[in-house]
Amino acid sequence: MSEAQSITGEQSIARDLTAFQNNILVILAKEPMYGLAIKRELEEYYGTEVNHGRLYPNLDELVDLGLVEKSELDKRTNQYSLTDDGYDAVLDGIQWTLSKVVTDDDRADEIRDIVDESYSNQ
Repeated sequence: MSEAQSITGEQSIARDLTAFQNNILVILAKEPMYGLAIKRELEEYYGTEVNHGRLYPNLDELVDLGLVEKSELDKRTNQYSLTDDGYDAVLDGIQWTLSKVVTDDDRADEIRDIVDESYSNQ
């Protein structure tokens, strides 16, 4: 069984994805990557090994859902990139999170500081 639950209604597809799948989308929002680079980013985030048997079926599911595009870099290496729908799914998740976290001006200022810091570090 896939990690994504069934997709229903008009809501964003991102709301039916697992945290693991959403993390893959967030990683790909930065730039297209091949599978092992995605794996390394996830391992850095989780602080533990990510098995190929978990990563690649989830990547395939995201491709099937139209959120990620898979292309061949060479005979052995695939590259994955976010589609427009995938980017919209990332934004939907951010918007929902912010709608719950930003409850007053102080919290809004904290979020602005995080965004400014993240942007200046690029």
